[in-house]
Amino acid sequence: MTCIRLTLEYDGTDFAGWQVQPNGRTVQEELERALSRLLKEEVRVHASGRTDAGVHAREQVVHFHTGKKLPLKAYVEGLRALLPRDLAVVGASEAGEGFHARFSARGKWYRYRILRTGVPHPLQARYCWQLAGPLEVADMRRAAERFVGEHDFAAFCAAGSDVRTTVRRIDACELREDGDLLLFDVRGSGFLRNMVRIMVGTLVEIGQGKRQPESIDRLLASGRREDAGKTAPPQGLCLMRVFY
Repeated sequence: MTCIRLTLEYDGTDFAGWQVQPNGRTVQEELERALSRLLKEEVRVHASGRTDAGVHAREQVVHFHTGKKLPLKAYVEGLRALLPRDLAVVGASEAGEGFHARFSARGKWYRYRILRTGVPHPLQARYCWQLAGPLEVADMRRAAERFVGEHDFAAFCAAGSDVRTTVRRIDACELREDGDLLLFDVRGSGFLRNMVRIMVGTLVEIGQGKRQPESIDRLLASGRREDAGKTAPPQGLCLMRVFY
């Protein structure tokens, strides 16, 4: 059996998330169906992590095992006609022994996009959180810096998450302005369910003057989800890269 590693890109707008579920179209379901047709055998894929409904990916990584011997380009070119327009395989390679898309990952990079304009922009609506009114970006930057390091992010985790620990390490947390766009980039060892979106929702409240930058320290200490900001909408979030 050969372990194949694939890199995926997808627009998450019309997906009910990554993981197969009884009701709802998912990335995993579409990919496994296409691979099974290509290889003429049942295929089960494993991802670096689960993206939620509406969340996008520029470089999601998955792996699977197969006994078939196909040239690697077949997974890129051959799947092109078998996958929907909002999902594509953009890279394929043979993985080393013991590789696992999730457990071998050393870190991830997410980007969240906020469009600061009072005028609706339909062409941006699928990929940004559109906000009217000013944001104090300097305060948001000071707050974002407080996420860097190893902390207990229980206050930034969706209720009901089944994880062994809510401690995570954030390596970099940056805000960059590009015209009306505000780009929030965060890189770390791993992320809890809705963690980045709750971080963004809290930072936006700081930018709106509803909280102070120092409140991040209290949230990390309290571990109470109800003390943090609201969960930012999914369409602004994109998994940019998985590090191995």
